[in-house]
Amino acid sequence: MEDRRMVRVEAEKMRKKQVAMVGTLSSHIRNMIQGVSEGYTYRMKMVFAHFPIQLRVEGDHLTISNFLGEKRPRRARILSGVDVNVKGDLITVTGINKEDVGQTAANIEQATRIKRLDPRVFQDGIYLIGKA
Repeated sequence: MEDRRMVRVEAEKMRKKQVAMVGTLSSHIRNMIQGVSEGYTYRMKMVFAHFPIQLRVEGDHLTISNFLGEKRPRRARILSGVDVNVKGDLITVTGINKEDVGQTAANIEQATRIKRLDPRVFQDGIYLIGKA
């Protein structure tokens, strides 16, 4: 290989499964390179109608207090290597691993999921508004 800035992924016999695996590995390598050079950022927004949501980052968990007036706080797990910053009603999730950043954002969103109530009426929660 003459160009030392290129990573080449190929299989001996390019059958259907091997083509799929080569594509998967290529995407993972591309995501790793982009993560180290640029990083990944997910932006989330708190939405509440009546009870103001309070957020605190405590170690490897995000504590969500006063969600829908509940007495017990909810917790969302923050994976290692991911930073969570809360500023007003905006939450920024950043890191170099795309999978960990996305999973942490999903953990936060799922922690504020409302069960047994109509989601068209009760729209409180934390939602993803952008990826960068």
